[in-house]
This record gives sequence, C-alpha cells and structure tokens, in this order.
Amino acid sequence: MKAITLEIENKINDLLGVLDTDIKHVQKSLSWLNELRGLIIKRDEKAMGELIGNIQKGSGGYVSNESKRNSIREALAQALGIEVKDMTLTNLESMLEESSRIKVSHRKEKLKTLVEKLSIEHLRTSMLLSDCSRFNSLLLKSVLNLGNSEEAVTYSSSGATKRHNENVLMNLEF
Repeated sequence: MKAITLEIENKINDLLGVLDTDIKHVQKSLSWLNELRGLIIKRDEKAMGELIGNIQKGSGGYVSNESKRNSIREALAQALGIEVKDMTLTNLESMLEESSRIKVSHRKEKLKTLVEKLSIEHLRTSMLLSDCSRFNSLLLKSVLNLGNSEEAVTYSSSGATKRHNENVLMNLEF
C-alpha cells in the first residue's frame, strides 16, 4: 500500500510540473496574441513574420508536455483504479489529501482563469483581423470603383468585354 501511495505522490508531483508548464504556455500564448495585435495595428510585417516563426517553434515543444500529461493521467487512473476518461482534475482533487488537493486546485483555477482570458483575447484578435479585412475590402472597392452599380460592362460583337470606368481612381485596363 505504501508503494502505491508513493507512486501516486510521485505522479501528483509530475502532474503539478506539467500543469505549471501548461500555465506558462497559456501565459505565453496571451503574450503572443497581444503582441500580434500590436504588430497588426502597426503593420509591421517583418516583426509579424518573426513572431509567427517564434510561435511555431514554441508550439512544437509543447506537444511533448501534452504527451507527458496524458501518460501521467493514464498512470494515475491505473493507480487509483478508475478509468482514464474519469481522470479529471476535479475527480483527482476529491481523492487527494489536503496538501495535494490545495496544490492541484490552485493550478486548476489558475489554468481555468488563463484559458478564459485566452478565449477573450483570441476573440479580440479575430475581430481585429475581421475588421482589417473588411476595411481593406471597402478601401479596395472605393479605389477601384468595384461593386458600383452604376459601372457598366459592355460586350463587343467578338465577345470582348469593355468596362466603362471613367470615374475610377486607377484604370485597370492595359
């Protein structure tokens, strides 16, 4: 029994380390989203390219943390005699003694708060990109006079099209 308890304690400590890494990853993701929005507003394409490269590098290392979390989850489920699908932080908390329960609960709440913030920041970034796209589309339409119902297109007897775009800022014909 003592060996099982020691095994569970070791796995709990490993889990706490993985959860700490999860917390750092979500915090870094929040930082990346804030930085990305700033670079979008500044229109700094070079810095955006560098940031995207850094994000891709950072995400690659996180896969190993997910794998480690899943293996710890499986080991804890086996040691506690429950199914892996039932091994959640909430269920684990109910099975732990006070000191371990407090540590797991603290990290769970921290992760929950950070993930909620990440969801909001992701939505804000998506909205910014959507607004940029909409603004660029409107700007392009106004510069090229696209989508104007007064603009006429006629066809010659050979089938060639002719745009009547005398009011356009830029002439698209060669």
